Amino acid sequence: MKSKFRQIALLGKYHLNSGSSANPSSRKTLEEIAQFLHTLGCEVILEHDTAAGSGLSGYTVMGIEEIGTSCDLAIVLGGDGTMLGYARQLAPHNVPLIGINQGRLGFITDIPLNEVKNTLTAMLGGGYEEDRRALMRAKVWRDGHCVFNALALNDVVVNRGATSGMLEVRVAIDGRFVANQRADGVIIATPTGSTAYSLSVGGPLLHPSLPAWVMAPIAPHTLSNRPIVLSDTGEVTIDLVAGRDASANFDMQSLASLLIGDRITVKRSNYHATFLHPRGWSYYDTLRQKLHWNEGVA
Repeated sequence: MKSKFRQIALLGKYHLNSGSSANPSSRKTLEEIAQFLHTLGCEVILEHDTAAGSGLSGYTVMGIEEIGTSCDLAIVLGGDGTMLGYARQLAPHNVPLIGINQGRLGFITDIPLNEVKNTLTAMLGGGYEEDRRALMRAKVWRDGHCVFNALALNDVVVNRGATSGMLEVRVAIDGRFVANQRADGVIIATPTGSTAYSLSVGGPLLHPSLPAWVMAPIAPHTLSNRPIVLSDTGEVTIDLVAGRDASANFDMQSLASLLIGDRITVKRSNYHATFLHPRGWSYYDTLRQKLHWNEGVA
């Protein structure tokens, strides 16, 4: 069966250790998938760092920007963290992504390694579900100037340093004052990020189709300070009022150190990440499997 996708990029996180070759099983998996795609009539492109880290050769190599403008599809091998990083980079180019799970949980990298060939055959022939996820645009402002600008697919987290005390932040939504909060930090999470850090501090799960965010405090001083669901059409403003060694984290993959008086603004981005799932995929199935909801049920 021929693939409906012509140029397919393979991306993964492979590290060379002290000049040695990449993990043999990781390279073998990557090579097997590349050869399999070739048999389906696809032109296989290796992302630059993936090629360098795996040591795999014999395929065209491109950087992320070139993949964004040239490829019809990106297949990511790794865990959800790997997918988050590539999804942010490819979102401006509207390149859809398929995730093959080499990590632990796999909320967005949902194809098991032992089902790759059968699943990819059906998906590349058109048997897939499309799942669009909105991103956030976050900025750090200092003395009226933007000093950090990032996209986030999971969450924006303002938190204290490892050895410092509580933070005090002033939160406003669309310019309307909400509260001054004393806590270890505050999380603004998308529906995608509602299964990540936000969940661990008691935030609710949000279906990916909802135009909403979760704002969740981290270890709040006032116990009535609870997570709240917000519309994602507004702008959240967080001003750092007090606290040492504070930082703003974006998907926990990029970080900006904060000073007293800094302002973090969070708005919905114009970009979406598009994930492709096997035909019949359900978000509820994912939650049930990954969160072990059926354990103990006879």
